[in-house]
Amino acid sequence: MHTLPSPPGAEWPDGSSVRIGALVPLTRPGWVEAGRHLLAGLELAVGDVNDTGGIGGRPLELVVRDTAADPVRAAAAVDELARLGVAAIAGEYHSVVARAAAARADALGLPFLCSSAVLDALTEQPTQWVARLAPAQSHGWQIYADFLLGAGHRRIAVAADPSVYWASGTRILRDHLAPRGGTVIDLDMRALTPTAVCDALVDQRATALLLLVGHPEPAVPIVQAVRGDQRLAEILIGAPAGQPEFAEWTALLGDDGAAIPFLRYLPQRLGPLGVRVETALRERLAQAPSFVAFEGYDTITVLADVLRSQGVDRARIAESWPRVAVEGTRGPIRFSRTPGISVWQWAWAPVQVVDRDPADLDRLRILHVG
Repeated sequence: MHTLPSPPGAEWPDGSSVRIGALVPLTRPGWVEAGRHLLAGLELAVGDVNDTGGIGGRPLELVVRDTAADPVRAAAAVDELARLGVAAIAGEYHSVVARAAAARADALGLPFLCSSAVLDALTEQPTQWVARLAPAQSHGWQIYADFLLGAGHRRIAVAADPSVYWASGTRILRDHLAPRGGTVIDLDMRALTPTAVCDALVDQRATALLLLVGHPEPAVPIVQAVRGDQRLAEILIGAPAGQPEFAEWTALLGDDGAAIPFLRYLPQRLGPLGVRVETALRERLAQAPSFVAFEGYDTITVLADVLRSQGVDRARIAESWPRVAVEGTRGPIRFSRTPGISVWQWAWAPVQVVDRDPADLDRLRILHVG
């Protein structure tokens, strides 16, 4: 069990805390660095809420569960958190894990504000219980496809692992690119080594390769193989799912990890709240915060606002999603019903295509804004 320490009881005469459950990947095979950033944002915001009086004089408490990128484990955590009496659950980074958590939250009547997972079909049927801050995959990945077209790419290979998330991404790219003269070439990573990927790229005359695969395996070996193949000196490597966002990418790949465009959900310029939070997150993480850390902070900001106005009744919390109007770190947050999306959706968080500057790996260059 991982709970955020509450301030001393003397400061909170009412005693009992308001509890929010947090789902975060903190161990492998989860993307641990993403989980660390998400948790940093969640915890920072809880501290800020408690520094400004908590929830009606009661401290806000985070009850954290590690999903380890396991949908079964996440669903079990939702059951446990519901029994523990949390008012709502928050978080998760991996789409297939968030989908399992959302299905369980919907079945139990437990409000779930999803921080970072983008799969369009987060639930099978429309639900009142789930809201989401991250832009849906179809929205972000269409912007990425527009970036590819604008950069002159028409023959685009996707090195894909088998999963609902990667299959959905491939379909979004194909549906958006095909009417505009683009071709998507599937490379099944169950059957191909990194060297075989290089051969296929040459054979197919691809000008771009998108990494729709896990990190660090097999993404890192694929990048190393392509970068080391003289035949592919001109090819663009892309990573729409954001693998290069985190410091681990640069630590593993060095210069080979530069100039690989990816999606991130930040505005071109942060406002005063965003600047303040960025400074605090940088101090907490001892590195530049990713967009995922901002998603975590915004999640608690929204939930605290709802809890202050609606109390801890779960049904009232869920009923309030369409009335949310909160200033987040990345702009004003409101939820609406969006065609093709089964949950209450912030439409939309800002979207950028960025890459790491070969001349300074710590610097991110904005290539395209959606």
